[in-house]
Amino acid sequence: MTQQGPVSGATFGEPLLVVVSGPSGVGKDAVFQYMRNLDRGWHFVVTATTRQRRRDERNGVDYIFLDRDEFERMHQSELFLESAQVYGNWYGVPKQQVREALAQGRDVLMKIDVQGAATVRKLAPGAVMIFLAPPSVEELERRLRFRASESLIDLRNRLEAAKFEMARIHEFQYKVVNQNHRLDLAAFCIESIMAAEKCRVGRGRVEIL
Repeated sequence: MTQQGPVSGATFGEPLLVVVSGPSGVGKDAVFQYMRNLDRGWHFVVTATTRQRRRDERNGVDYIFLDRDEFERMHQSELFLESAQVYGNWYGVPKQQVREALAQGRDVLMKIDVQGAATVRKLAPGAVMIFLAPPSVEELERRLRFRASESLIDLRNRLEAAKFEMARIHEFQYKVVNQNHRLDLAAFCIESIMAAEKCRVGRGRVEIL
């Protein structure tokens, strides 16, 4: 059964820019896929990346897969809201996507790493910052092993990086725990945060610096 959220974010208040971040393997992709199926009228930013596409991923839907030359061209042309190198691959948020969706009055949701979230926080001070956390570090390791898309060395690097990322949770406004087999709960919490933000006194339109 489809999870019923508070109120569709597109129906009232100024449009939001919602940043969902967290360590690799926490389930950002899975939570966003669940939220897409809610059909609330939100715009989900499709991030550009130079990493290899996984078997179940679709170009232009899950990510925009680019070679390094094309990514560098876009970077030099300042077409990204933010870009960062993560585990040897480059990721970037297309600036025009965000601006067009906000201009249409749609709430914009993006999933990025903790490093990228820090950049967006500076360029868009009005963004809603949400940290998606695992139930435990042990569970995060299990998810990464189950995904089986990294070598043993990459797995160790990601787990080590996750410790530093978890330590930066204080930089965010909200924390949502992605419990096992409860994507509906994580999605409900994020939507509830969005509804509360729209009711917050003094909230204005998001400006991208």
